[in-house]
Amino acid sequence: MRVMKSFKILTVVALAILGLTACSNDDDTTPLIEPRSEQVVNLHAPQTLDVTQNPPVASGDFVKFDFSTGATTTSETDWDIAFRGTTILVNGGASSGIAEEPERTGNAGAYMVDNTFANVTSATATSVVQDSSTGLAITTGSGNGWYNYNPELNSIQPIAGKVIVFRTADNKFAKVEILSYYKDSPTTITPDIVANDSRYYTFNYVYQPNENVTTF
Repeated sequence: MRVMKSFKILTVVALAILGLTACSNDDDTTPLIEPRSEQVVNLHAPQTLDVTQNPPVASGDFVKFDFSTGATTTSETDWDIAFRGTTILVNGGASSGIAEEPERTGNAGAYMVDNTFANVTSATATSVVQDSSTGLAITTGSGNGWYNYNPELNSIQPIAGKVIVFRTADNKFAKVEILSYYKDSPTTITPDIVANDSRYYTFNYVYQPNENVTTF
């Protein structure tokens, strides 16, 4: 025991002479988890539309999605974004006054980027906004956010080059590219597809699972 103790003292002295510091945690660095790239296909976000009112009023439950699991969820707290029709909510901020919107319990937010999906390589935390009584983080309406509306077909078309960057409810980051609003992503939208196969989201996303890391 005396020999071992003397060896430790000599080691510390030698390190001090070299200007180094001994640290028992030098090998304890936790490696980062690789960002996860996925595609969600046909996430159904139905709504009921009361066309007797002007403007028409939507109702129905929102479909909640959690980036950490890569799946929809019925949890009241563990969700990041929620879909109903063309409306997308974030689990952060304050009530916007929309009927049946879920309670926000996290710190999620979002912002839109005009770029290709591949070229959005990091998130800018200072650009993130949250839902509020004056508007949604992801704005709705033709040309205002992620889609254009065609009144002749009554159809929704995602705008190419629109990437949504999210801060999740627990302060991670993700980026999303919405590809289609119709079941099985048809290349041609017909009145029959609009009538029977709408409100099915297909989107690419990349989820950054590491805290305080903003790169994708």
